Amino acid sequence: MKKRRIITRSLLCLLLAASLLFTGCTYLSDEKIKLRDLDFTVLSEEMIPEELKGIIEEKKSAAFQITYTDNVNLYICVGYGEQKTGGYSIAVEELYLTENNICVNTSLLGPEAGDKSGKTPSYPVIVLKTEFLEQTVIFE
Repeated sequence: MKKRRIITRSLLCLLLAASLLFTGCTYLSDEKIKLRDLDFTVLSEEMIPEELKGIIEEKKSAAFQITYTDNVNLYICVGYGEQKTGGYSIAVEELYLTENNICVNTSLLGPEAGDKSGKTPSYPVIVLKTEFLEQTVIFE
């Protein structure tokens, strides 16, 4: 009888510990609490550092997401690859800081109806300059 009670208590403790462990892991991994929005500047081509321009040029034909730093500023770059025509633009939906990450969300905007940007391909890219932070950048 005493042995059975010890086994039952041990199993209950084990189940309780397992449920707390799994609940805690789920809570931590799914939680993204925004601490603050980040200020940023969208850079024109002439304002992009030369080394970063070269990297973008190599990658522009396919979609890409990269970061670059000069240890003073953080540059977040998003390219949408080759598009059949011109007239595309990129909107920054969000750029914010969480405890562990910098989150960025952009979207590609197509040419407006009646836009006569020609039939030559374009390579929409946006470069955001923000403060240098150690957090990992998450592209959403």
